[in-house]
Amino acid sequence: MLIKSISGIRGTIGGKPGEGLSPLDVVKFTSAFAAFIKLNSTKSGANKRLKIVIGRDARISGEMMNNIVIGTLQGMGVDVVDIGLSTTPTVEIAVPEEKADGGIILTASHNPKQWNALKLLNDKGEFINKKDGEEVLNIAATESYAYAEINSLGKITKNDTYFKKHIDKILALSLVDVAAIKKANFKIVIDCVNSTGGIIVPQLLEALGVEKVVKLYCEPNGEFPHNPEPLPENLRDIAKAVKKENASLGIVVDPDVDRLALVCEDGEMFGEEYTLVACADYVLGKRTPAEKADGKRGATVSNLSSTRALRDVTEKHGGTYLASAVGEVNVVTMMKETKAVIGGEGNGGVILPELHYGRDALVGIALFLSNLAKYGKSCSMLRSTFTDYHISKNKIELTSEINVDNILEGIKEKYKKQPVNTVDGVKIEFDKEWVHLRKSNTEPIIRIYSESESETTADNLAKKIMADIRDCIKKQQVTIKD
Repeated sequence: MLIKSISGIRGTIGGKPGEGLSPLDVVKFTSAFAAFIKLNSTKSGANKRLKIVIGRDARISGEMMNNIVIGTLQGMGVDVVDIGLSTTPTVEIAVPEEKADGGIILTASHNPKQWNALKLLNDKGEFINKKDGEEVLNIAATESYAYAEINSLGKITKNDTYFKKHIDKILALSLVDVAAIKKANFKIVIDCVNSTGGIIVPQLLEALGVEKVVKLYCEPNGEFPHNPEPLPENLRDIAKAVKKENASLGIVVDPDVDRLALVCEDGEMFGEEYTLVACADYVLGKRTPAEKADGKRGATVSNLSSTRALRDVTEKHGGTYLASAVGEVNVVTMMKETKAVIGGEGNGGVILPELHYGRDALVGIALFLSNLAKYGKSCSMLRSTFTDYHISKNKIELTSEINVDNILEGIKEKYKKQPVNTVDGVKIEFDKEWVHLRKSNTEPIIRIYSESESETTADNLAKKIMADIRDCIKKQQVTIKD
């Protein structure tokens, strides 16, 4: 399978060109990205050598992909800084540090081991936007690129210092309290799903003063021991280990270390949605009276499908919460517009602008441990300080002849007396409950997320909206697929 999107190219390894992420596809899309960079470089000098930073997670296909991408960039006349086994946030930090024109991260994030991807960054180390992504895809489709002559081939520089640089930047943050973390004497179990988190997470914890670390799946060999998405059903081993080891908590990252999940000392999940909530609560609580008075450091942003709990803690601290369209690039755009102090997504993605504009599990770990250390009680007690919301995730599959936009418009009209947000699909608020409908860009599916303080109510709210969708479909005189 090959998925071409504005944020990158993702696919399964093997098969014919165009059907999976074959070597020929890697060459094509890498060439297109290099051509895009040449056309749009913001750096001065028409004859300036372009530079792109490359890093990868520990997937089995990573070395092969790395070699192909580097060779292709050289062929395009682009110099390459290869930082080797890395994380998504580390590459994001490396791009501006190297004064590079862009970056490519070789990772398929939480997808299983047969997947890999090219994630594309601009010269700020941030994911390229929709317009730029469409331009890259168009260049690839039309093969509008040409390779360099012999005397203009790109050069390779290897740099293995960026894990240390990333950690040093985290330690330098005023919000990170190493002394408090060390004093807390935490015992922590970590699950790094046999990817690059197995290298950098232990290094970070040591730098934070955590001396007792129990490692699960920290060998960066790409052999994922379980589904690598950090959801409760995939984290049974660490839940058992936290209880067996009498640990303070468990820390889980995905293969490219931009998502953070936490396990409480009793083996219960802290909740991926609440990773950002806990970090934001800590950051907002650190505002000085002067900052509160002039409104600085008071805004937070998450996407429309993330928990209301972030809004609760933001308003508790006198700040302003805003919701963006789904997608990291949309969250970042709104964070910049509102000068938000922290933001992210409900999948365990924490974005701290003071460090960089990208989801970063490592800074999330440092903020969370600082919070927990200062709180002085257990992880489960900290979790209990936040309203316990439940999100129900559903989807409804439609036949291709159904006009999905008309369905969404019908739902919007039906609930026009409620607060409705149409920035990304249709989100309807019912006091402290909400439902969010989004259409798929690739297939006739409507995704339906709903949230309530009651799990049953969240499920029933989703069922009610799905029934409304069926009523709208009847008006179109077509039927739903079985």
